[in-house]
Amino acid sequence: MSAAKANSVVEQSVPEQARTGQAGAAPAGAGQAAGTGPGSPAPAARPRRPGRPRSEQADRDIIDAALCVFAEHGVEGLCIEKVAAKAGVGKATIYRRWPGKEDLLLDALAALKTPLPEPHGDSVREDLISLMQTMASDYADPRRAREFALLLGEGAKYPRLMAKYTETVIEPRREVIRSVLRRGIASGELRPGVDVDVALFMMTGAVIARGKDQPEAISASYAQRVVDELLAGLAPR
Repeated sequence: MSAAKANSVVEQSVPEQARTGQAGAAPAGAGQAAGTGPGSPAPAARPRRPGRPRSEQADRDIIDAALCVFAEHGVEGLCIEKVAAKAGVGKATIYRRWPGKEDLLLDALAALKTPLPEPHGDSVREDLISLMQTMASDYADPRRAREFALLLGEGAKYPRLMAKYTETVIEPRREVIRSVLRRGIASGELRPGVDVDVALFMMTGAVIARGKDQPEAISASYAQRVVDELLAGLAPR
């Protein structure tokens, strides 16, 4: 074999990248995109396709439907199928938001409560009046009053549900009121040694009891009177 022919055979048997001084580099398209080798600029990150945004309107429709089914059939009669039909959504839409019936019902019952306002911290009296007025407005609403009454009646049959409702919905609201009372003791607006829990239940009990018996009599002025009467006994002596 001539030298020229031998050289030709050797060149044909050596990979292209070896002949071009790029030994070890994979050709474009073979596990590495063209233009991504050493010294090449990094490719722009591919934008991630966002998922479908959660519909707030669907959330409200489902919560409203759950409350309606609860009001009509109680805890026992509340089921995902009925809620989905009333809300005009598929069951899968509900299960994407709530793992089951109990979680949905807890959120629906929580929606019966108007969120308590953030205490301003300037005056214990003003903060307590604002909190009690918010509670009073809930009990003055006939629909909410009926559903509260149904919840209390049903609660005896479902102690685990009521315990979770108290823990996740009621206790955080009570703690807001307790924090205002504690602040009043610390600032000297309330006398030392005040029993915070007793004061809490005296105020909230006055609103709840009046709301159950005479919801039409619940008003902003009633809430103010409750606070003022209580503070008269809790003020420094």
